[in-house]
Amino acid sequence: QVQLVESGGGLVQAGGSLRLSCAASGRAFSSYFIGWFRQTPGKERELLGTISTGGGNADYVESVKGRFTVSRDNSKNTAYLQMNSLKPEDTAVYYCAARWYSGREYEFWGQGTQVTVTS
Repeated sequence: QVQLVESGGGLVQAGGSLRLSCAASGRAFSSYFIGWFRQTPGKERELLGTISTGGGNADYVESVKGRFTVSRDNSKNTAYLQMNSLKPEDTAVYYCAARWYSGREYEFWGQGTQVTVTS
């Protein structure tokens, strides 16, 4: 089991950057895929990007490709979401989640961190 805590959210102007962190406690962090999601009121949670257990492979949805970067440091049990060129439509609550390397579902979720982008 792993517990996740996001941090780094806040208020930023359009065009700015933020880096979110996802700190994990528990065992075997390096055995989990990490996904970053976001959600706005009235909408379904959206998967933004994922990173493999060793950090060598990352995938992104088209809407954030080239602007967002997912990374991880297994020695620190932490994953990151670097967000550049932020837009007002990126305003949302951002979550990280963990999926066992052989599993299909994201089992463990953080509490979320609010990101607000002003125009």
